[in-house]
Amino acid sequence: MKFREHRSKLKKDLEFEKEYKKLIPIYDIIRLLIKYRIEMGITQEELARRIGTKQSAISRLESTQKLPSLNILNSIANAMNLEINFRLIPKQ
Repeated sequence: MKFREHRSKLKKDLEFEKEYKKLIPIYDIIRLLIKYRIEMGITQEELARRIGTKQSAISRLESTQKLPSLNILNSIANAMNLEINFRLIPKQ
């Protein structure tokens, strides 16, 4: 079974869908970090060096095996000359 088929099946479970939706903002942030890192020509190894960690830690973060803390996100943003800007808005 392919991942998308499996995810589609899981999303029919209301509890799974609720938990999955909670993670969407984090996945979006990680996708943006990867996008900017690649556009800037920065390797995982170089990013890790800039923030004082190992390449494997960046790999785990980018693959969402480990969810990032705000401190780590801030460190990565600073190392890539990016600014983090969160907004809290009422749900519709």
